[in-house]
Amino acid sequence: MKQIYKITYHPTGKIYIGKDSVGSHRYFGSPDMETVNDDFAKLPDDVRKDYTIRKQILWESPDCEESELSSKEVEFIRKYQSNNPKIGYNRWPKFNENT
Repeated sequence: MKQIYKITYHPTGKIYIGKDSVGSHRYFGSPDMETVNDDFAKLPDDVRKDYTIRKQILWESPDCEESELSSKEVEFIRKYQSNNPKIGYNRWPKFNENT
């Protein structure tokens, strides 16, 4: 099952939108770890030691083409603005406040 998912990091509240071509329940994407780590480094020590990561399936298809899956990923990145550094961890497509 091909999927588009949203990962929410608590307590930062920032999100990451990704795609999965096989529907793995264990896959949590590949956001830029340096960016995630920088955010967590700003948190109090006790908060860094107790956090959650939530995965939500936003869209899925048993038989879509990879090109459709990629298009859907970009569609959801733009919808949720997860490429806006204030909101999320996606760095592509580049965020443009004017669009």
